[in-house]
Amino acid sequence: MLKIKNLTAGVDDKNILNNINLNINSGEFHVIMGTNGTGKSTLGNILAGKDNYNVHSGDIVYKDKSIINLSPDERAHEGIFMSFQYPVSIPGVNTMHFLRTAVNSIRKSKKQDEIEPGDFIKLFKEKLELIGLKSEFSKRSVNDGFSGGEKKRFEIIQMLLLNPDLIILDETDSGLDIDAIRIVSNGINAFRNKNKSFILITHYNRILNYLKPDFIHVMLNGTIVKSGGRELAVELEEKGYEWIK
Repeated sequence: MLKIKNLTAGVDDKNILNNINLNINSGEFHVIMGTNGTGKSTLGNILAGKDNYNVHSGDIVYKDKSIINLSPDERAHEGIFMSFQYPVSIPGVNTMHFLRTAVNSIRKSKKQDEIEPGDFIKLFKEKLELIGLKSEFSKRSVNDGFSGGEKKRFEIIQMLLLNPDLIILDETDSGLDIDAIRIVSNGINAFRNKNKSFILITHYNRILNYLKPDFIHVMLNGTIVKSGGRELAVELEEKGYEWIK
């Protein structure tokens, strides 16, 4: 699904990531952990193609195709999705209209017919129920006046409706209480299958109790310094990062 090859990248001329190498197969769930400021979110932003982030050397190969020159919308059309740590508010833009436009953009890129308004309303309300939000949510503007938990749940609804193949989750669990973590995790787990691959960026072990990842990677100073299984996250919870440094 994804091959990151000797990736050195950052903002302008400043390197934040240094010689990153990572292979992710279809159906795998990978977790990136590490201290603040070590480059975890930068990696997600670069994979998504966010403006002002530059690849200085190396390559990002998605489904056997280099994507470093693709725009964010082109990457989205190819099946890459990112859930942001701090989703922006868009006052005046209705949540349901926003998502129907996004879904139809993806469908158009695949030469598919647009989804009819009535069919989308039904689908949207099904996803709201799955993620624990009331149907009145469909009348609100995107992230406008949302609580932190509502913003994170809305990100997961976007994932469910856009149906991507590579999902990047940037601290989806931050700011969530225990019940919200369980509900968001249920939404993610409902979407998992052998054709979907995940990268979760997190500081904490608690959401991993629900998600059961395949691989844990520790990033320090912009590079992956240690990888392992689920037990590595437990060890980090107990010991912190000093022992790896």
